[in-house]
Amino acid sequence: MVPLRDANPTRITPYVTYGLIAINILVFLFESSLMGSPYLEEFIRTWSVVPAQLTASFHGSPDYPLLREGSTLITSQFLHAGLLHVGGNMLYLWIFGNNVEEQMGRIRYLLFYLLCGVLASLAQWYIAPTSNIPSLGASGAIAGVMGAYILRFPQVRILTLIPLFIFFTTVQVPAVVFLGIWFVQQALYGLASFNTPTMVGMEGGGIAYWAHAGGFAVGAVLGPLFGLFSRSTASSAGPDVQSPAGGIEG
Repeated sequence: MVPLRDANPTRITPYVTYGLIAINILVFLFESSLMGSPYLEEFIRTWSVVPAQLTASFHGSPDYPLLREGSTLITSQFLHAGLLHVGGNMLYLWIFGNNVEEQMGRIRYLLFYLLCGVLASLAQWYIAPTSNIPSLGASGAIAGVMGAYILRFPQVRILTLIPLFIFFTTVQVPAVVFLGIWFVQQALYGLASFNTPTMVGMEGGGIAYWAHAGGFAVGAVLGPLFGLFSRSTASSAGPDVQSPAGGIEG
């Protein structure tokens, strides 16, 4: 299932969400400029979370200073492994981020986003603390946004693209259904990874399912603490309310 848009207009211009999308795209373009050069791998390993190095820093290793390795919990959120990776993440952020930003306010939303990303990375690190595979991407932070969204807007309709063999169709489903299915998938894939020798999501260089599930859970828990329910806006009333000038849809 692929989300296309939500029926949840806002009254603000979501500058933080737009800014995060812009930064992610610009960093990816820089990564692409290094394609084919030996500097790309060095760049990725320098700014991504490498769990084994983070573990060493926690143990006081002089080779991996804690401040240096800890900073990758932030910088890794702006790196991506390919076009589909960054494209998919930015689509989800575009759809779900603006409404959460409106509810929390820009500063709290930015802090919430980054904190969810940090804690999501730590969730994945906890599962595979000795892995030497770099962990990168905005998925954990965006999963946190989605966790907040399902809590605040469970009944908002999500226009969803569904592949049926060689055909495609679209349906509108409540956010609680779409995001609930997404979360269950991530959790099940994460549990299944325990039974594979390559540890899907980290050791094999695949998808960090525990970062996704962890970020989602963290977002649902922290959302209310960051003001998720502190504002009453047109967007909270559901899909039938229109904001001035047509609003901005996710």
